[in-house]
Amino acid sequence: MLRHLLTLIWNRKRANFLLLTEIFFAFIVLFVIGSLLIYNQVNYRLPRGFEYENSWEMTLNPAGQAREQQHTALLQVVQRLRTLPGVVDVARHSSNTPFSFSNMNTIFPHNGKDTPLTEIYEVDDHAANVLGLQLVEGRWFDRRDDAVGSAKPVVVTKDFRDAVFPGGKAVGELMVRDKDKLRIIGVTTTYRPANDYADGSPGMFMRTTDLDSVNYGLPVLLVRVQPGSDATLQERVSREIATITGGWKTDIQPLPEKRIRKLKTVLVPVIGLSLVGLFLILNVALGLFGVLWVNISQRRAEIGLRRAMGATGSAISWQFLTEMLLLTTLGVVLGGLVAVQFPLLGVLGVPSVTYLLGMGAAAVLIYLITALCAFQPSRQAAGIHPAVALREE
Repeated sequence: MLRHLLTLIWNRKRANFLLLTEIFFAFIVLFVIGSLLIYNQVNYRLPRGFEYENSWEMTLNPAGQAREQQHTALLQVVQRLRTLPGVVDVARHSSNTPFSFSNMNTIFPHNGKDTPLTEIYEVDDHAANVLGLQLVEGRWFDRRDDAVGSAKPVVVTKDFRDAVFPGGKAVGELMVRDKDKLRIIGVTTTYRPANDYADGSPGMFMRTTDLDSVNYGLPVLLVRVQPGSDATLQERVSREIATITGGWKTDIQPLPEKRIRKLKTVLVPVIGLSLVGLFLILNVALGLFGVLWVNISQRRAEIGLRRAMGATGSAISWQFLTEMLLLTTLGVVLGGLVAVQFPLLGVLGVPSVTYLLGMGAAAVLIYLITALCAFQPSRQAAGIHPAVALREE
């Protein structure tokens, strides 16, 4: 039976080629979309690792002021803001704040190998309190680290520890950055500041003290405020900064608003790809309907003869449905041969199991569409009366 159906498909290869091509490309697109959606959904359920509610990012613009004066003014601003009613705490932070488009990363040599690409966050002792960071090992920066030593204290994320020290503790280990020695004093939980759909990538927090000045970029502060704080507090903060610094401009962005803007940027390509996939699915559905209607119209005599020789309506219906499923299988197999190259080449940069789930989801959806589109035409073929079909011929 299977050989007979394959022969029928081969005999109509010209008519089936376009449909087979549509199924192939639809599978590839659905596989890519499925893999990305599964990857994003898995990441969305992961702990974020920090708190963004009731927090602001403030970028200060010194407007050409000398570096030495900038540093002194910045320390005065931080001290003053911590005393304002409504402000819980203030922390200095490098430009790669949560939900920003800025990155600062590097690779460390360790035991003759290179670590994964690691994001570097330059923060002060108050950052853990402002961001609500949780430690799973060791401690955060404090005044004990003011003592001059041969190694600078750093805190790493759980993903860094798992990648560089699998199965072991990271606290007390030494790393090297350029010529500087770094000693790990703590490990935070998974930290995902990029967006809600980012994975937990390796990160390292490096300590900034009041004696350190930023040699590049604009000063950035993270401010945790009391719940319910509104624009009134923002205006007061801006006035205080302008008074202390002699006219510095302040750009205040609440982290919840930055999160929404980043989400829109991340989701735009996924939505665009989904629309392309929807268009291809529609084409496949229309193609299946068209092929089946033409097959039924051109094979009425064959259907009538089969019915006259004793074939039941359900057998006729099953034959047409099986032909479409076999054609779909050919398209899925061809698409699968291309899809298996993705994890080997690391095209999408997602875990291997995500590719497998994406292929499975794409195949199930393609077969479901085929079954739904072939159901009604197959029932119509089953309803053809043999006497009517033979008389028409």
